[in-house]
Amino acid sequence: MVTGLGLVSPLGTGTEPNWEALTAGRSGIGPITRFDAAGLPARIAGEVHDFEAERWVERRDLKKMDLFIHYALAAAHMAVDRAGFPTPLPAAERVGVIVGVGMGGIVTLEDAYRLFAAKDHRRVSPFFIPRLIPNMAAGQIALRFGARGPSYATMSACASAAHALGEAFDLIRAGRQDVMLAGGAEAPICYLGVAGFAAMRALASSFNDEPGRASRPFDARREGFVIAEGAGMLVLEEREHARRRGAHVHAELIGYGANCDAYHMTQPAPEGVGAAECMALALADAGVSPEEIGYINAHGTGTPYNDEAETLAIKRVFGAHARSLAVSSTKSMTGHLLGAAGAVEAAYTVLALERGVLPPTINLDAADPACDLDYVPNRARPAQVEVALSNSFGFGGTNVSLVFRRHG
Repeated sequence: MVTGLGLVSPLGTGTEPNWEALTAGRSGIGPITRFDAAGLPARIAGEVHDFEAERWVERRDLKKMDLFIHYALAAAHMAVDRAGFPTPLPAAERVGVIVGVGMGGIVTLEDAYRLFAAKDHRRVSPFFIPRLIPNMAAGQIALRFGARGPSYATMSACASAAHALGEAFDLIRAGRQDVMLAGGAEAPICYLGVAGFAAMRALASSFNDEPGRASRPFDARREGFVIAEGAGMLVLEEREHARRRGAHVHAELIGYGANCDAYHMTQPAPEGVGAAECMALALADAGVSPEEIGYINAHGTGTPYNDEAETLAIKRVFGAHARSLAVSSTKSMTGHLLGAAGAVEAAYTVLALERGVLPPTINLDAADPACDLDYVPNRARPAQVEVALSNSFGFGGTNVSLVFRRHG
């Protein structure tokens, strides 16, 4: 059961700012302000602009944590509050934390390298390592809420947060935990982060003067993704545990599929075979037929290979029903939150089920003949969907699909 969620994204801090922007089809992408990007081919990003770290982190602790940890803590606070739990958490040995992270403290690493390059070794912070290592997002959340169950990071590139949710789900199903705080966090917007993806030619670079139009999944003019930052955290709770305390249930996580293409470092397997197998695994785990799925929150990065492969994978799994499915990519508005993307998009999927509105794929102006499904173009759509799928695929060929059911 999903009983709480918290969001920090380029669309805003908090569930309602995110939902309002999402359903309005408003982009959160703009010029990079964190550093001088003038020499880079891609000079835009999905930055978080309304975040006040002091609301979530005590002032004395701010410098002890990288920004990705600030985001994770904020999202966790919102999720726990929404779930109606006190702090510290009751029966804390039955509460665990898993946070998916792709890049970790890359900003901390870049800052420390500048000191080494200047031969000013003495100024390296004693908090350099705790700020850098990816598992400290989960560690700091566990410390803050007194959660004494398993606490660790999942790292599988852009599938990291989806893996975190799936593994948390499995821990609850196995009877090992009653409550899990699970999701993802990322803060990769620095020179190294942007330059690295630009060197791979993975980023959109033709829309620097029109940043809101740059992320265009499934569109014929798509050319790459837009790097972004933020965090998403969900409270997953065992059914009877939630019922006993009278918790509000937003939706139910009912299926988890995970596999690997074992094909290429960065490109998806031909014909979307690995992604198709992953979706089929998730449907089988959930015990639902392909025809029961009414909406897919696609991985939909806006890269030429990914969007075509995902379209082929959907057709392979859903057959004729693929033409009846609503599919959208919320990355068209948020950009790509890398390791955090799967959790933010899972939260959007939960809200779509609960509120009966499907978020759009914006910037879908010219149909690509290879991407010929119903991508909910440009405008949100009222629709009461019972079962939905959320896809996350990452470098290294890693794939995760999660199945959610509307509650009530």
